[in-house]
Amino acid sequence: MGWCCQAQSDEPSQQPAAQFHVGGCQLPEGTGVLGCCLKIWDNPIRSVPSTMSRPISSRLIGAVGGLIGLISGCATLSDGTSSRLDLVQSRGELLCGVSGKIPGFSFLSPEGRYAGLDVDICKAMAAAFVGDSAKVQYRPLTAPERFTALRSGEIDLLSRNTTHTLSRDAAGGNGLSFAPTVFHDGQGLMVSVGSGVRSMADLSGKAICVGSGTTTEQNLNDAFAAQGLPYTPIKYQDLNQVVGGYLQGRCAAMTSDRSQLASARSGFKDPQQHVILEDRLSKEPLAPAVVGGDQRMADATNWVVYALIEAEERGITQANLDDVLERAVADPSQAALRRFLGVDGGLGAKLGLPDDFVVQVIRATGNYGEIYNRHLGPGSAVTIPRGPNRLGGEGGLMISPPFT
Repeated sequence: MGWCCQAQSDEPSQQPAAQFHVGGCQLPEGTGVLGCCLKIWDNPIRSVPSTMSRPISSRLIGAVGGLIGLISGCATLSDGTSSRLDLVQSRGELLCGVSGKIPGFSFLSPEGRYAGLDVDICKAMAAAFVGDSAKVQYRPLTAPERFTALRSGEIDLLSRNTTHTLSRDAAGGNGLSFAPTVFHDGQGLMVSVGSGVRSMADLSGKAICVGSGTTTEQNLNDAFAAQGLPYTPIKYQDLNQVVGGYLQGRCAAMTSDRSQLASARSGFKDPQQHVILEDRLSKEPLAPAVVGGDQRMADATNWVVYALIEAEERGITQANLDDVLERAVADPSQAALRRFLGVDGGLGAKLGLPDDFVVQVIRATGNYGEIYNRHLGPGSAVTIPRGPNRLGGEGGLMISPPFT
């Protein structure tokens, strides 16, 4: 599919911010934002169902509402037993923060429907928490907005291609609680085939488009500083604008997680004319996150992800779930399987969830492998080899602790 990309700005004089880095040293920057209309990346149809939209004019109202919710939530959380999970269950709906602009992970279709791996994680959580995967209100967030939205209570869960790092996890940093990794990624660089660039070293002294306020920006500086390579970062507010700047020739390369580079390239008019370099700038374990200090919410979130992985390990799919469940009910000797599916109760109750929460999750989304193949596997719009995202028994990193 093609692009309809042209420069647009809120003010005629605005330009993307730029800095010149040499060995980690940076000069003062200007400010500005470049807007870009992209046929596939940023959908021209912005009118979506009210439960899925987040118009600019309502953000202040949403923020105030989130603050009120947070304050009332704090009142109930102070006894040490209540949790954000209680608020989600009493509301009957999950507020889930996503990107909405990354094909394969979270993308808003022209029909106004969100789809992608991160979106299916939201659905799995809703199925477990409130018994209905459709009871999700998606909140599209930029990278700078995401942690504020989580802390303020505007969202219950962040499922937005977010890297698990020490600073984001620690109480002295962002103070988040991360669920298990749902996609093992790494930062890369994409250039045009005709640029003559074959490695990171060839980008010495050149401009590179990067998203501001992300680990991507820091990783870029660290990698180039380590090799003593000067470069000029061209910073944008979100990945949509990074792509626009790159396609308009404002930089020799763009950098992001390799998965996002592949997603972006899938929408280019001529994808074969762009290549992702072999250089890997970082490791990026992407995971959902909730506010720290709420163990019940964190536990429930963690074990929903583990349930998706365990189901794939056991070969349980959407298609065969009812047959497997029927066999488990009929055969008392299948103790481990009966616990996993909630036939023999107790595990779900320890998480504040129904004992059959695993059944609800698999019925809604399928197992982890099904989610991956649906959005990133062969035949999908964005094909990314599973690599480290294979099961542990198949040479990958995806493994679940025992359900005991």
